[in-house]
Amino acid sequence: MIRSFFLPILFIAGLFFTACNQDGNFKTANAGLNSEEIAASIPALLDRNEAIRNGKEWDDVQNFYGTQRQAIIADKNALEPRLKLAELFIQEARVTGEHPHYYPAALQMLEEVLNRIPQADFSNLKMEQKDLLFRALAAKASVQLSLHDFSNALETATKAVAINPHNAQIYGALVDANVELGNYDKAVEMADKMVSIRPDLRSYSRVAYLREIFGDVNGAAEALEMAIKAGMPGQEATAWARLTLGNLYRTYGDWNKAEMQYQMILAERADYPFAIAALGEVEMHKKNYGKAEASFKKAASIIPEVGFYEQLAELYKMTGRTAEYEALVPEILNMMQEDMDKGHNMSLELACLHTDLQPDYDKALQYALREYQKRPANIDVNRLLAKVYAGKKDVAKAKAHIAKAAVTRSKHPELLELKKMMDAG
Repeated sequence: MIRSFFLPILFIAGLFFTACNQDGNFKTANAGLNSEEIAASIPALLDRNEAIRNGKEWDDVQNFYGTQRQAIIADKNALEPRLKLAELFIQEARVTGEHPHYYPAALQMLEEVLNRIPQADFSNLKMEQKDLLFRALAAKASVQLSLHDFSNALETATKAVAINPHNAQIYGALVDANVELGNYDKAVEMADKMVSIRPDLRSYSRVAYLREIFGDVNGAAEALEMAIKAGMPGQEATAWARLTLGNLYRTYGDWNKAEMQYQMILAERADYPFAIAALGEVEMHKKNYGKAEASFKKAASIIPEVGFYEQLAELYKMTGRTAEYEALVPEILNMMQEDMDKGHNMSLELACLHTDLQPDYDKALQYALREYQKRPANIDVNRLLAKVYAGKKDVAKAKAHIAKAAVTRSKHPELLELKKMMDAG
């Protein structure tokens, strides 16, 4: 099953209108709001589960939020604190899994910044305004990627790179958008630029992903090791890179190495929910179903990540616990609907659910084709369509999508198995 761990929106229309007077200050439509009204309009910082407060980290987050909030109340037209809150909300969405709250919150703050800066000719902007515009566009592209709004993410990131072509972060967004849209050669070009500017955890992680796409699994593992070494032990980004390495090993059948990576994460960042759930997958592979269930439930108690509930439902189905499985699937669909109500495109996830967890190939095909129309060159979308058509016994169409999924010479085990199955049939 293809699972999304980023999951993270409703595009907030511009609530503020910008006009520039002769002295260069910006007038906004909220100029008449008082301090209480401004305070009420600022999205809340949600409490973290105790397991992911990570010591002083949560205190720092709260203090940072409070400082930026007070700066906005003190100066209703201040842009920097709005941008900093948007960046904080993006990070909190990732750490807490509260995507339906934090991504709209981030977009609200970003639109309040973008609607206060003229964009028609950024060359005339002061350096400070140009930097704010670039950072806001880069952050917006990140949110759009998390929403699976890949075409708009590419457009936004392209606007940002025109303002600052020397920033590695924005090339990361261009890598991601091009990968998701199936523009793999362009993604490689963007990754090369990113690494040349700043060889760090984020750029090495992109290199790893591209190497896997092009069939170099060992090279992908090497790049992820470089990414981990470039990160700080215990930080969320480093844990995510190590999780990705573990998942790479797991996908290609080395469960022992995968388990080792997951354990190493928890040694550095206790109660990291994605590592806990990944260990649940390991225990399920070993047929230690009680331990697997405990891991999935523990991960789900820390953050509301839909993938954890899918893993639990899969376990219930595999072990014949039909009543619990049938009770959990509607909850999963409700969680997905909540994300979709906030603008998150979940067509691929729904197609996977109706292919693997609750087989209904007609529904799966409906969702998969919806995604295929948006990004027909993406190899993951084509691999899923091949699987759906195989389930529907449509060999010709399955083979057609297998061919499209194999254009990068991917060695993904599911793709190889589908090819073998269709050739035998």
